[in-house]
Amino acid sequence: MDAEDSMRFFVSLAQKRSLSGAAQELDLSPSAATKRLAQIEDRIGVKLVNRTTRHISLTPEGEIYLEYAQNILAQMEEMQDVIRNQSESPTGQLNIHAPLGFGRKYIAPLVSEFVSEHPDLVVRLTLSDRHVSPPDDAVDILIRFGDVPDSRLIARKIAPNRRFISASPRYLDKMGRPAAPQDLSSHKAIALRQNDETANLWRLTKDNQTQAVRVPVKLSTNDGHVALQWAIEGHGLLMRAQWDLAKHLRSGELELVLPEYETPPADIYAVYLQKARLATRVSLFLDYLEASFLTKTTTSDYW
Repeated sequence: MDAEDSMRFFVSLAQKRSLSGAAQELDLSPSAATKRLAQIEDRIGVKLVNRTTRHISLTPEGEIYLEYAQNILAQMEEMQDVIRNQSESPTGQLNIHAPLGFGRKYIAPLVSEFVSEHPDLVVRLTLSDRHVSPPDDAVDILIRFGDVPDSRLIARKIAPNRRFISASPRYLDKMGRPAAPQDLSSHKAIALRQNDETANLWRLTKDNQTQAVRVPVKLSTNDGHVALQWAIEGHGLLMRAQWDLAKHLRSGELELVLPEYETPPADIYAVYLQKARLATRVSLFLDYLEASFLTKTTTSDYW
């Protein structure tokens, strides 16, 4: 095991916080992972992790090793990217993270098209609604909605996106159609839970005036597809992004509620580190994303 392998193993171990997690990610047996950790600690001459039956934590020396290992690996990757940039053909591995529903519907097909054009490229696409942040989660490009507060990151807008309130015509025929934001409080919401929080406080803006209304929750879920199906079946009001609603609005399964009011923006961004932009594979995929969504936003595929 050379120094680079040692550092990559330890970074994975620190991210997963378990030997079994690092072993699975690096395709090692549990015993081999244990041996690698022992070899690193023997070479350094100090204990780098504290181990329990289920988890590990880094010692102060382990935190130092991790910081230097991440910096060294990043510099090595940047060096390789600069060299590869001498060629127009992207190589190496591109790590993309996208929200589950949106990623499945839009990003996965684009990845398929992209790798068909660039066969020397390896892509690792992770679809999940959990919070991640490059470079902590080994992500080159993160697809996300709304603002990006992390100052380390660059956010490139790839498509506009609005959230709308909708419900099935059956529900609205039975419960009435809200004429103003305050009417929402007498309705039932289908809410999405994100990070264990249920989003049922809706902010609506018109003529620079914003009203916040808390809508009583009838059903909640952490799965956007499930929430959409419940709305179609007539269980309540749902606030979702236009890309998720478009098909069902066209078919008449759903109807817009208070469409003249704006909700907080949910524009779609590709987020990445400044140095990642140096890589041909990153810059080409960013350009491909933006061009693809420019086409989608002018067709019925998106809205």
